[in-house]
Amino acid sequence: MKKIFVITLFSVFVSCTKDVSPGQVIPAQQTCLQTKINSFSSGNYACPTGANVKEYLFQNSTVYVFDPGNCMADMTSEVINSDCQTLGYLGGFAGNILINSEDFSNATFVRTVWTN
Repeated sequence: MKKIFVITLFSVFVSCTKDVSPGQVIPAQQTCLQTKINSFSSGNYACPTGANVKEYLFQNSTVYVFDPGNCMADMTSEVINSDCQTLGYLGGFAGNILINSEDFSNATFVRTVWTN
């Protein structure tokens, strides 16, 4: 009986992926994204409240915007692709709205992946 319990417990831990936030699971193949979100949310970049990570469809690709919130002036929001490559930054002092020479307002919102 003890052996069955240990095997079952091991199976549960092996088959689960860590949620970024309750109810928001990132697919296992996107571990770089999960790592980046975990780092963003626990580091000094995200504000204590109002920070979020949102998923968009932009230029026929899935992209993620890391919005740190508004606890400091002129902060930028990093835009990355699903391979965690930085495509550019939105906002900041200059109020940038372009990613890959296209206005990011053309992006289609998909979902909020993480928020505090």
